[in-house]
Amino acid sequence: MELTTHQPRRILAVAMQGSGGGEEARLLDLLANFPTKVFPWDRGSKLRGLRSLFKTILQCRPELVVMEGTGMGGGLALLLARLLAGIPYVVSSGDAVGPYVAGRRPWLGPMFHWYERLLCRWSAGFIGWTPYLTGRALTFGAPRAMTAPGWAPFPLSPDGQARARERVRNELGISPSDLVFGIVGSLAWTNRVSYCYGLELVRALLRTSRPNLKVLIVGDGAGRSQLERAAGKRLGESVILTGQVPRDQVPDYLAAMDVASLPQSVDQVGSFRFTTKLPEYMAARLAIVTGQIPLSYDLGDEWLWRLAGDSPWDERYLNSLAQLMDRVTITELNAKRNALPDGLVEFDRNKQIGRVTSFVSDLLSERHGHASASDCL
Repeated sequence: MELTTHQPRRILAVAMQGSGGGEEARLLDLLANFPTKVFPWDRGSKLRGLRSLFKTILQCRPELVVMEGTGMGGGLALLLARLLAGIPYVVSSGDAVGPYVAGRRPWLGPMFHWYERLLCRWSAGFIGWTPYLTGRALTFGAPRAMTAPGWAPFPLSPDGQARARERVRNELGISPSDLVFGIVGSLAWTNRVSYCYGLELVRALLRTSRPNLKVLIVGDGAGRSQLERAAGKRLGESVILTGQVPRDQVPDYLAAMDVASLPQSVDQVGSFRFTTKLPEYMAARLAIVTGQIPLSYDLGDEWLWRLAGDSPWDERYLNSLAQLMDRVTITELNAKRNALPDGLVEFDRNKQIGRVTSFVSDLLSERHGHASASDCL
C-alpha cells in the first residue's frame, strides 16, 4: 500500500511465513483500509529476525503491530516490545501452537504451551482463522478476539473452470471419464506418525479396484519422496504428483479434481482447523471428504463426506476412504457438488476485511496519547 505524507502511519505488519508469501498477502488484504508498512521477515535466521523486528518496532513506534503466524522469533520480539515499550500487538493464527509443536517434538511441548498463553495474554487482540482458535485465545487471556478464516484468492468462473479442467487433465494424462480424488498443500513429513498430506489418498487408492480412479496431489516438501515410495508402480499412472505450482494456478488444478481431501486429526491440532484450502475447494465446486472434526458438523452435512477414525492415518479412516473411492457413483458425487452453497458468508473476502477494519479501529481508538510515527514507517 502506498503511503503519502498526509496519511497517519499507524500499523506495522509481519508474516512469519516469510516476506512475499501467501500469509503476508492475506494479512495485507485484511489491513487494506489502514496505512500499513510490512516488515520483511527472513525465515532463514530467527534470531536475526527477532533482533531486527524488535529494533524496528522501537525505532518506528507504530501504534499497532499485527503478526500473521505464531513463530517464536516474531512472537518474542512482540512480547519484548510490549513489555519494555508498551507497543501493542495483534496475533493472527491458524494453529493451536502448543499441541502442534508437541505433536512434532514432544519435549518442546510444555515450552510452547506457555509461549502460546503468554502471546495471547499480553496481546491487544487475536484474529483466529477459525472460531475454535478464537475461543482458545480468549481462554488464554486475549482481551479481544475475532475470526477471519480466509477466502479463495483466485476464483475461476464456471467457464474458466471448464477450460482449466480440460487443459490440466490433458497435460496430466487424465481422461474425461476418470474419477479424481485430490489435495493441495505442503507435503511436510511428520516422523512421529509417518504421515504427510496426500498419503491417505495413496494408501486408500491401493485398497481399491476401481479402474478409472486417480489421485492428484499438488504440492511439494519432504514428504514427496515418501508419497512416491508408497505409490510404487502406480506412480505416474493412477497417482500423479505435480510438485509445487504457482499460487495463482492452483484453481486450475482444483478444476481437474472431482473430490477434495481435507485430512485432519480429531485432536487438539486438527480439530481447531478449517485449513486455508477449504474456501478454495468450495469455490472450485468440489465435493469434500474429511474426518469427524468440528467444521464437518458446523458448516453443513450435505456437501461433504465425514469419515470415522481419529486421524487420516487411522485404519478406520483409510478403509472408509477406500470404500468411498470404490463405490461412489456419479449421481452421488453430483448431489454433493450441487449441495455446495454458492458462497458461505464465513469465507467472504470483503466481509472479513470489513470486520477486521472494525476490530483494528476499535483497538486503535482505545490507545491513549497516540505518538506520531517516525519516518521509518
